[in-house]
Amino acid sequence: MNTLFIVLQYLVPQQLLSRLVGRAASSTLPWLKDSLIAPFIRRYGVDMSEAADPDPRNYPSFNAFFTRALREGARPIAEGKRDIACPADGAISQLGDIRDGRIFQAKGRDYSLIELLGGDREAAAPYANGSFATIYLSPKDYHRVHMPLDATLTSMSYVPGQLFSVNNTTAENVDRLFARNERVVCHFDTAAGPMAMVLVGAMIVAGVETVWAGQVAPPPRQITHTRYDQPQQPVTLKKGEEMGRFMLGSTVILLFGEERTRWLQQFEAGSATRMGEVMGEVLQGAEQPATEDAGEQIA
Repeated sequence: MNTLFIVLQYLVPQQLLSRLVGRAASSTLPWLKDSLIAPFIRRYGVDMSEAADPDPRNYPSFNAFFTRALREGARPIAEGKRDIACPADGAISQLGDIRDGRIFQAKGRDYSLIELLGGDREAAAPYANGSFATIYLSPKDYHRVHMPLDATLTSMSYVPGQLFSVNNTTAENVDRLFARNERVVCHFDTAAGPMAMVLVGAMIVAGVETVWAGQVAPPPRQITHTRYDQPQQPVTLKKGEEMGRFMLGSTVILLFGEERTRWLQQFEAGSATRMGEVMGEVLQGAEQPATEDAGEQIA
């Protein structure tokens, strides 16, 4: 069955299928959106008691339901000054050290840090021999992505690519999975130095959004770069604030520089995650002075 699943990933028209699903998911026709939401909740056991609005019928579209907000207090944010907060609900796919510019994927498979970041060697340099964490968001999970630390955005890139599924089966069988799929790469300045958050698209993911730019994927099928390091218009976010969301599930990859951070020992491949919980710490002595505007709301 796994072999058939992987073969189908190559054969189906990934982009067309994902865009068609996206249209259905954004529809506000009551009969259509209700016929999608109710079975989805039953199939995946979605806990609506955590939602700000627990009534599925109140959501104007499937996308609105899928990217629903949580009720206040549902996810406490790690408060320690050096605590790294988990950016998303889901499960650890892999985490560890970046070795010789390669990131571990699964079962003897790895991929290039430079390729993940769109072929930009300069952008990849701060993370060489650093650390990474890959978090998979399953269909039942909360699908907004939040900040691990106070940070100031420096740049964002959209990297076109394929749209393979990103579950364990594809991670174990598709070479360079996360460096092949469509993705949005966000670089930040933090107290731990440079930090990258990579939001990876996947099969039937209708889009990827950020709070400062709106929907980023799918745009035209070419690499785009946007710089945000102009002092007159800083984009700053506090730890725990929302930074983006997936319209259908996917993966977030965190990158930090060498000897800047340490993941907690209880986190390993397969560990469940909850947005806001402590998943690591900024190493003593690795802290950098906070940017003047860091932690302020987006202008």
